[in-house]
Amino acid sequence: MKKPLARGAFFWELFQILKTSIKTLKCITLKSMVLPYLLLVLAMISIQFGASFAKGLFPITGAAGMSLVRLGFASLILWIISRPWRYQLQKNHFISLLLYGFSLGAMNLSFYLALNRIPLGIAVALEFVGPLAVAIFGSRSRMDFLWVLLAALGIYLILPARDVNTSVDYLGVFFALLAGLFWGLYIIFGKKAGKHIPAQFAAAWGMLFAFVIVVPFGLIIDGPNLARTDIILPGLGVALFSSALPYSLEMFSLKRIPEKTFGILMSVEPALASLAGLMVLNEALSLIQWLAIGCIMFASFGSAFTHSK
Repeated sequence: MKKPLARGAFFWELFQILKTSIKTLKCITLKSMVLPYLLLVLAMISIQFGASFAKGLFPITGAAGMSLVRLGFASLILWIISRPWRYQLQKNHFISLLLYGFSLGAMNLSFYLALNRIPLGIAVALEFVGPLAVAIFGSRSRMDFLWVLLAALGIYLILPARDVNTSVDYLGVFFALLAGLFWGLYIIFGKKAGKHIPAQFAAAWGMLFAFVIVVPFGLIIDGPNLARTDIILPGLGVALFSSALPYSLEMFSLKRIPEKTFGILMSVEPALASLAGLMVLNEALSLIQWLAIGCIMFASFGSAFTHSK
């Protein structure tokens, strides 16, 4: 049987309990403040390394084929998780969801076609022109002229140069800019679809429509490559790390991070893409190409920083 604690020992034990509780509370508070930012960075790392892994599979599946595989598995994952059939859609909802899915599918297909021709970091940087244009067109700030000029300078520096070893081809640049255009439309149509439909259901329906839209392109261009069973597990991994996981983490973070801060942090994504391309695909960029990516990143950063919520 334990003896009662002396008064001094009792207060010492109480002090230790309070001290431990305060430390735990501080830790929990710190985690709640830092966690959304860490998860957003993790989402960006996941999507870029997923893209680099997908590009490594292009010799097997083809770019269009991998787009079909990614969207197919991503759609399956989202439908299992969110079960969108529980939400009753109205007839007018299908039009907004179809436009949302079309922009998502066209963005993914165009991006992979660009990735098949140019380095990952350059493709992502050029793709950022799309959301940057959406942000600028929706603003009347004079500072936007600076961001437009910086983005234009970045595009000019990325265009093929005389040095064959550091140049990229025009078709790859075109597909990347086309992906940016569809990314801009994806933002516009996604907001419209999200006004009337819960986000998780809209994402599931949009991903399904995106898959349906990409199917004919994938089958016509890379149909024979898709008959292989050894692409199932890699394709599932690409869908998980390029779509399901990062989209879920971004949704969690966006609810807890101010929109302006979210946009500023997202502007570092081209740099992460360049590092992923270097580490996974051995895509070394020239100094001029890094400067071009920096111009577009700074334009994206400046646009997010100067625009109000």
